[in-house]
Amino acid sequence: MSALAALFMRDIRIAVRIGGGALIGVLFFMSVVTLMPFAIGPDLALLQRIGPAILWLGALLASLLALDRLLAADQEDGSLDLLLMGTVPLEVAVTVKALAHWLTTALPLVAVAPVLALFLNLDLAATAAVTATLLAGTPALTFIGLIGAGLTVTLRRGGLLLPVLILPLAVPVLIFGVSASNAAVIGPVPFGTPFTILCALTLMSLVVGPFAAAAALRAGQE
Repeated sequence: MSALAALFMRDIRIAVRIGGGALIGVLFFMSVVTLMPFAIGPDLALLQRIGPAILWLGALLASLLALDRLLAADQEDGSLDLLLMGTVPLEVAVTVKALAHWLTTALPLVAVAPVLALFLNLDLAATAAVTATLLAGTPALTFIGLIGAGLTVTLRRGGLLLPVLILPLAVPVLIFGVSASNAAVIGPVPFGTPFTILCALTLMSLVVGPFAAAAALRAGQE
C-alpha cells in the first residue's frame, strides 16, 4: 500500500509539472467555449440548445492535450522499465497513473464547466446535468487515452498518432454524454437512460483500460 501511495504522489507531481498540468487544459477549454458564441451569433435559444455539445467537445479536445505525456515521461527517464520489473502489478501501476492524470487534468475541466455554462445561456438544471455527465464521463476519456498511450509510448512522435487512435473510441462516450445533457435541457428522453449508459461505458473503460494498456506496454518492450 505504501508503494502505491508513493507511486500515486509521484504521478500527481509529474502530471502537474508535465505539459503545464491543469492550466493549459482549462485555458483551452475556456477558449473553445467562449469563442463559440461569437461564431454562432446572438441566438440565445440556439446556444442553449447546443451548449451541452459545445461543453463536451471542448472537454474532449482539452483532455487530449496531455494524454501523450501520460506515460512518455516514464519512458524517457527509465521509470517505465522499473514499473515493468517491479513488484506492483503493471495493471495496478497504470491505473494509479491514470487516476493521477484524471485528477490533475480532467477534474479541473469539470470544476470550471459550471462557470462556462453561463456563456452558453444554460439554466441551473442544465448546468448541473452537464457537470454530472462530465464528472461521470471524463474518467472514460482518460482510461481510453491510457490504452492509446500504452500503444504509442515506444513510437517516435507517437503523440501525433494518439488522437487518431483515441477519437474513434471516445465517440460513444461523447454521444451518450451529450445525449444525457440534452435530455436534461430539451428532452424528450429521460436523463437517466443515457446517463446510465455513460456510467456503464466509464466502468467498462476502468476495467478494460489498465489491462489493455499493460498488455501494450509489455508487447512494446519485447
